[in-house]
Amino acid sequence: MSTSSPEAVKKLLENMQTDLRSLSMECKKKFPPVKEAAESGIVKIKTIAARNTDILAALKENSSEVVQPFLMGCGTKEPKITQLCLAAIQRLMSHEVVSEAAAGNIINMLWQLMENGLEELKLLQTVLVLLTTNTVVHDEVLSKAIVLCFRLHFTKDNITNNTAAATVRQVVTVVFERMVAEDERFKGIVEQAPPVQGNTNRRSVSTLRPSAKDAYMLFQDLCQLVNADAPYWLVGMTEMTRTFGLELLESVLNDFPGVFLQHQEFSFLLKERVCPLVIKLFSPNIKFRQGSSSSASPAPVEKPYFPICMRLLRVVSVLIKHFYSLLVTECEIFLSLLVKFLDGEKPQWLRAVAVESVHRLCVQPHLLRSFCQSYDMKQHSTKVFRDIVNALGSFIQSLFIVPNAGNPAAISAPAGGSGSGTQSAAQAGQGTGGVSGNLTTQAAFEYRGTWIPLMTVSVQGSAKATYLEMLDKVEPPSIPEGYAMSVAFSALLDLVRGITSMIERELATEEEAAAEFRETHPDQQWHPQQGAHQVWEEMVSACWCGLLAALSLLLDASTDETATENILKAELTMASLCGRLGLVTPRDAFITAICKASLPPHYALTVLSSNAANLSSKAYSIQGQSVQIISPSSESHQQVVAVGQPLTAQPQGTVVLTAKNIQCMRTLLNLAHCHGAVLGTSWQLVLATLQHLVWILGLKPGVGGALKPGRAVEGPSTVLTTAVMTDLPVISNILSRLFESSQYLDDVSLHHLINALCSLSLEAMEMAYGNNKEPSLFAVAKLLETGLVNMDRIEILWRPLTGHLLEVCQHPNSRMREWGAEALTALIKAGLAYKHDPPLAQNQRLQLLLLNPLKELSNVLHADIRQKQLESVLQILQSQGDSLGPGWPLVLGVIGAIRNDQGESLIRTSFQCLQLVVTDFLPTMPCTCLQIVVDVAGSFGLQNQELNISLTSIGLLWNISDYFFQRGEAITQELEREEEAQQKQAKEKGETLNRPFHPAPPFDCLWLCLYAKLGELCVDPRPAVRKSAGQTLFSTIAAHGTLLQQPTWHIVVWKVLFHLLDCVRTSSTTADKEKIESGGGNILIHHSRDTAEKQWAETWVLTLAGVARIFNTRRYLLQQLGDFFEAWEILLNHIQSAALSKNNEVSLAALKSFQEILQIVTPNKDSDKAGDALAAMGVPPVLIDPLSASGPGRPLVRSDSLVERLTRYNGAEMQAPPPGEESALEDSALWWSAWNTWYRTGTDSTRPPSGPTEKFSFIPSQPFLTALIQIFPALYQHIKSNFSMEDLKKLGVILHGAVSVPISSDASPFILPSYTEAVLTSLQEAVLTSLDVLQKAICVGPENLQVMYPAIFEQLLLFVEFSCKPPQYGRMETKHVANAKYNQAEWVALNYVPFAERSLEVVVDLYHKTACHKAVINEKVLQNIIKTLRMPLGLKYACPSESTWKLAVSSLLKVLSIGLPVARQHASSGKFDTMWPELANAFEDFLFTKSIPPDNLSIQEFQKNEAIDVEVVQLISTEILPFANFIPKDFVGQIMAMLNRGSIHSQSPSFTEAEIDVRMREDFSKVCFETLLQFSFSNKVSTPQEGYISRMALSVLLKRSQDVLRRYVEDERLSGRCPLPRQQVTEIIFVLKAISTLMDSLKKTQPENVDGNTWAQVIALYPTLVECITCSSSEVSSALKEALGPFKDFMQPPVSRVQNGES
Repeated sequence: MSTSSPEAVKKLLENMQTDLRSLSMECKKKFPPVKEAAESGIVKIKTIAARNTDILAALKENSSEVVQPFLMGCGTKEPKITQLCLAAIQRLMSHEVVSEAAAGNIINMLWQLMENGLEELKLLQTVLVLLTTNTVVHDEVLSKAIVLCFRLHFTKDNITNNTAAATVRQVVTVVFERMVAEDERFKGIVEQAPPVQGNTNRRSVSTLRPSAKDAYMLFQDLCQLVNADAPYWLVGMTEMTRTFGLELLESVLNDFPGVFLQHQEFSFLLKERVCPLVIKLFSPNIKFRQGSSSSASPAPVEKPYFPICMRLLRVVSVLIKHFYSLLVTECEIFLSLLVKFLDGEKPQWLRAVAVESVHRLCVQPHLLRSFCQSYDMKQHSTKVFRDIVNALGSFIQSLFIVPNAGNPAAISAPAGGSGSGTQSAAQAGQGTGGVSGNLTTQAAFEYRGTWIPLMTVSVQGSAKATYLEMLDKVEPPSIPEGYAMSVAFSALLDLVRGITSMIERELATEEEAAAEFRETHPDQQWHPQQGAHQVWEEMVSACWCGLLAALSLLLDASTDETATENILKAELTMASLCGRLGLVTPRDAFITAICKASLPPHYALTVLSSNAANLSSKAYSIQGQSVQIISPSSESHQQVVAVGQPLTAQPQGTVVLTAKNIQCMRTLLNLAHCHGAVLGTSWQLVLATLQHLVWILGLKPGVGGALKPGRAVEGPSTVLTTAVMTDLPVISNILSRLFESSQYLDDVSLHHLINALCSLSLEAMEMAYGNNKEPSLFAVAKLLETGLVNMDRIEILWRPLTGHLLEVCQHPNSRMREWGAEALTALIKAGLAYKHDPPLAQNQRLQLLLLNPLKELSNVLHADIRQKQLESVLQILQSQGDSLGPGWPLVLGVIGAIRNDQGESLIRTSFQCLQLVVTDFLPTMPCTCLQIVVDVAGSFGLQNQELNISLTSIGLLWNISDYFFQRGEAITQELEREEEAQQKQAKEKGETLNRPFHPAPPFDCLWLCLYAKLGELCVDPRPAVRKSAGQTLFSTIAAHGTLLQQPTWHIVVWKVLFHLLDCVRTSSTTADKEKIESGGGNILIHHSRDTAEKQWAETWVLTLAGVARIFNTRRYLLQQLGDFFEAWEILLNHIQSAALSKNNEVSLAALKSFQEILQIVTPNKDSDKAGDALAAMGVPPVLIDPLSASGPGRPLVRSDSLVERLTRYNGAEMQAPPPGEESALEDSALWWSAWNTWYRTGTDSTRPPSGPTEKFSFIPSQPFLTALIQIFPALYQHIKSNFSMEDLKKLGVILHGAVSVPISSDASPFILPSYTEAVLTSLQEAVLTSLDVLQKAICVGPENLQVMYPAIFEQLLLFVEFSCKPPQYGRMETKHVANAKYNQAEWVALNYVPFAERSLEVVVDLYHKTACHKAVINEKVLQNIIKTLRMPLGLKYACPSESTWKLAVSSLLKVLSIGLPVARQHASSGKFDTMWPELANAFEDFLFTKSIPPDNLSIQEFQKNEAIDVEVVQLISTEILPFANFIPKDFVGQIMAMLNRGSIHSQSPSFTEAEIDVRMREDFSKVCFETLLQFSFSNKVSTPQEGYISRMALSVLLKRSQDVLRRYVEDERLSGRCPLPRQQVTEIIFVLKAISTLMDSLKKTQPENVDGNTWAQVIALYPTLVECITCSSSEVSSALKEALGPFKDFMQPPVSRVQNGES
């Protein structure tokens, strides 16, 4: 029921009347005036009630009168009456019917009562009712009322005092509430701000409204009173306590902050009055130091007073809380003071109260943020926020350091005021043992012997103070142990919680805003407000050092799981916050702290220590205060749960893990799990720590990288309690989940994680160097796990991940390496098997990325890694072989990355892969990879570890070539499509397409690569490989060459075949001649292959033969290439260099190849005819059969019909070009080129060595020379049309050279016929055949060829000379075969006699045909023949073979019988002039030889020989002398002289008597003489020439006779009785007979025919004859008679001289 309702009013009126009545009753006797007043009051009320409708208003108007009776009643000072009156007055007040005037009266009356000490409680009540019910009391009245209450507060009565105190509080509140209400009423009206006056001490109050003015005056006086100054407004105050004043101030400030913030006047009061007051009152506390003796300071220091100090701190808390923004500077001072109160030197109670105050601040994060903005972020300002946190930290530290009274050093604090956290103090503190030994269950902190219990001081997040609320205590209370610590601990936790939750909330809203902004403006960049971030960062930067110092210490000291959990949580949230704000240093510092706490004490972990060092050097020194991070002492009694091996080198032995370590580890896992995204670079710290813990706990990686508890094998050092054993699976699970959760990290964080794992792993690798300790595989295993769970975005982490694992794979420690490879290959296999989106088949880049590390592994040198790599390749082939697509080049690259320094097993494994590829996957791979397959197969051929693999790989190449052949069309199409695409790309980029063998079509290039590979293998160092490769190469070209396009053949010829020939030639010529010892153990090497050179020779032979065969079989095709001629030249050049090589096998084979390509017939000639033609000319069938056509290597039996395929690719052979002039011309060029080669080969091979030959100089073998010469006839057929004299000379030189070459003695028994058989060697046959072919060609050829005859003669005659004078081969000594015992001579000359004789027969034969040819005549062939024959004729018996001279004579006779008529015919031309002397000499040399017949010559033989001589003389008599007139005189003279000499016996006297008859050659002499005589008197002298001959003959004869007779007479006389030798007797008889014959002849001749001289000579004989008469021989006597007889015809009288016509 409200006071204004009619019922209430009615009741009021009734009550008032009742009260007045009661009053009049009471005062009836003693106080009549009161009574009257009361009664008139009743009337008055009734009147008012009757007259007015608004009774209350009327009452209020007349309230002075209405109240008057009661006031008077109070004035009686009669308790009963007073109580009644006060009650009545209160009733009026409560109905608000008291006017201002009335109120003043009431107050005055109350004042009097108060001064009289009456009804004190009632008074207070009345004042309170008056002030609370209405607002009529103002100004002085109000002040009086308030003073009244104050005065009642200081009475002797306790109850009154307390009531008064409460009333004062309420009154003060009312005053301010009125002001607030007034402000509300005037809210809408904007006031003109008063002009600010000068800075007077008291602000003008004129501007304030009434209630505000009252409040202002009241507050001002409260300040005055607390400051012990006189009040301005509260007049009449007698006494006042500071404590009460401070409480009032605090309540006003706390309850009405708005007043101070909205009104300048009040703000001014705060600044000018309150703050200085507080500071002044604080001063005793500031100056006071515990323990400093009073004597030290001159004036005794006022001691801190608990009640005031505590209240001051409460005021300060309020000021800071509400008016922080107004009092920035002042708050800075307050806060600094607060920080100072935490000092160790301050009394315990002061520190406790201060810590409670600090706690109050800590639960207001926004306030803390303001501090940070106002102080820490401003220049030149105290870093208040930082100092608060640091002070808390120092405070906590100082609690652990118990000061030792006896040690002043421990007490003197550093000037910075950080508490005595110095080391010395700490050490001193260790001495005084806290609670050691006995373990308690109570939560507590224990550090270095100091034990501090932990109490529950307040609910988290609220600062419920204990000592700040002890307003009734005067003496400082005693503080229980651990209280301060507990408060400080709560403050720390609340601080962390508040700051982090505030900042995280704001971050979250900012992120939402950002997301919203991005949605609405997708194209714009979101810019967060910079300011907010700066503040957050500054706050964290300011507080983290202190927090970390304190938390680390507490964590180390904590013995309670919950406390530990809270500390860890604080560190974790700080770390996470720093991470989100991007503050790396603090983030790392907090994480380091957790990490350190997880590890055993003093565990040397470089990551952490280096980090801590960085921090201490950077962060702490920046801050003004030095905050020490106390290193963990860990003497705390913790439950040990595990003992294990340290992973680091220090400490040796084992390390211990406690339950707290495990708890920290879990926090660490939690941190990584939940805040992985903000960890960034500190992943490294986290992971490093986890790695060490995992190691100590003995967890080892299993499949997929998950860590499982290791087996007990790790040794006795790992001891785990059951507590941990149950935890291990959980930990291992969390560890795995931690890395699984990496799939939720963003890309950047994931990279940080990977980088951290990589650097961890690098460290593990570092550690594993140089010792064989088991390495830590944590990082590698976790890299694997991380990779496996992030397969969906594997691209972004693949490079760093695999890059690092590749490094691991190269580590010397095998276990480490093995895991690196395991991880890498597992990742690759998983990556390939993963269902990517888009699938790998459409994402080539990704597939290549995945396979790339597999390729990189090839660079690792360790065999175990390569083995792993190859095994995984096999697995990939088996599982994904069909879908590798673009990955094939990489896979093939891996298979092919073999090196010779790898072991056989690796090569075997990779070869298995290759075999799998070739057998199964050729059709599935892109055709562009076929070339790589070829290369890889080739590289297996080239490896030298395992010969069988090399040979098998050559087989694979053959299989590959088959595949090409079968799938030709498909491959061609695919390759051409690919080529087009590439060319298009290249064009767009403006590059040229670069691939091997470029101009050729791609399919042909494939073949070319295959050929090139085989070509490389053909020059492998191992003969078996060379042989196999060579056979395969030529077989594939032969079998599949038809597929190649024509231009490609050009490349085959030049780049493949010729290149191969070049290489083989080079290798062969430089090969080692050292003998190879027979290979390992039982393999014997045949002597024809026992040097590298001989083995290369075989290769050279094979290669040359193969190329020659290709040239032969593909001739038509090759001829259509533009440069067939150059190719031909080069091939010939190769044949030549092979032929000239110093190896018989090679040289002979080269000639076979030469023969093979020369059997090529020009297209327009029929080959058979050509062959027959050669045969007809007597060309022997060429040598040993040319290599069998199918060639070495495989039998070419192909499965599907080869014929069909050839027709499909209609090979070029089937379209032979039409025969044309051009080809004939071109042909001749080819043949001439061949001729030049033949000539060069011949010249070089037959040229004798110059200078004294060494032992080793090479001499060509007979089969070689034979083959060489046998080539000529075939070759000649093609070049005869232009074969010139010049060429003939060249040929001659070669033939001569070839015949001159000696045979090595060890070969001679096989080549040389025994000396007695007159057989030609095949070489000699060949030489003669060549000349024969030539002369036959000349014979049938045109006229101009005939000039060659003389040359042929010359050549043959040279050979004829060999019969007497074997040719010299350089300066080489050859033994004649007859006297060479084979082993003595190194070289044996051939038996040239049969050859020379055969040549001679040829000469005669040829001369027979050609004697009349002009050239033969002109070139004096006859003379040359005679000249040549002169040698054997002259030697006669001295000839090496008797048959020679006989043949020479018969040949001479035959030749002369043909040649002399020709000579006579051409006598006049003088062409034969020089022949005659030659002939004469020849006769003479023969008939009168200087050689003596051999002793064993039989008589019959001798007679035969004489008959030959006679034949010669007969020739002279029939063919020469009759034609004397056509013959030069000198010649005839020579002949005559010769006959003369022959007709006279001039034999040497050495014969025995018996033989003498025969040896005298009587028949010969006789014939000579007869011939002489015959020509002396030939009566048919037709020419003076003939007469001349006979005259000469006569004079010779006569002179001869004269000589013989004289000598006979002389000898007869001398010999006395002895008979003369038979021969001389015969001679004289012969002469005498001759004389008688001559006389007969002279008789028959006409006298005019006889020269006068002759007569004179005849007559001169007479006296000589007469002297002979004395001879004793009867035969001589009878002959003498016959001779003397005819002289009678000369005897006639002398004719007288008739002179001057007279007789």
